[in-house]
This record gives sequence, C-alpha cells and structure tokens, in this order.
Amino acid sequence: MALYSDKVMDHFQNPRNVGKMEDADGVGEVGNAKCGDIMRMYIKVDPATQVITDVKFNTFGCGSAIASSSMATEMIKGKSIHEALKLSNKAVAEALDGLPAHKMHCSVLAEEAVRAAVKDYYDRTGQAYDPAELACDGHCESCGHEH
Repeated sequence: MALYSDKVMDHFQNPRNVGKMEDADGVGEVGNAKCGDIMRMYIKVDPATQVITDVKFNTFGCGSAIASSSMATEMIKGKSIHEALKLSNKAVAEALDGLPAHKMHCSVLAEEAVRAAVKDYYDRTGQAYDPAELACDGHCESCGHEH
C-alpha cells in the first residue's frame, strides 16, 4: 500500500488556491515547532452574508501540509464563517482519503489556520465572537499536536 493516497498526491502536486491575498479580510498563520511546518491562510468574506468568497494559502512544509492546506481551502470556499469553523482536522484527512498517523498534525494545522483567519477577520471588523467557537476542542490531542 502506498504511504499517501492519490488525493494527497494530487493536492500536493497540484495545490488549489495557492498564493497571497493582498486584500484579505482575515489572515491566519499557524505553525508546528516539532516539524517546522508553517501555514498562512487568507480569507475574503462577503460582509452581508458572512460567506467566504475567496481563500488562499501559503504553506512552508511537507507534502502532507501542502495537501491539507489545499484541501481545507476547497472545503471552506463558499461556506459561511460558522460553517468554516466546523471544519475539523479529521474531515480534512478523510477528504484526502487519509493521512499517515505521523502526518495527522498537518491536518490539525489546516484546521487551526482556518480558525486563526476567522478570528483575524472578526478582530479586523470589530465583530464580537464566542471564544469557545474559535477554540480547539481537544479532538486533535491524539495526533500529538501541542496546544
């Protein structure tokens, strides 16, 4: 069996939504000190509908990190802010047809980057938010990610 699924390889070799967004409404940057991966996610939000109309990312990291970032952007584009916040690292990994156990932290970073970008959007626009909605619920502890 191959270490990586065809979907992981496709999103690594042909990442979607790569790039910097100069006029982003929210930017989230997260990293993992253990592996050195860094993700930056940019979102554009329609203020009337709270729908993410565009999303981009830059990732410095391994193939799993790039694939996870790419898939996460595909999964939140066109979704409301509240729907995007429900994105879990497990959903990202499942959409990629799985990640090796030692690479699950990459999907956690993708989830955290989305949350960080939404928090930045709320902060920039002065919108009140429930901190619990933006907090990790601890579901990623099994992957060894440090909080």
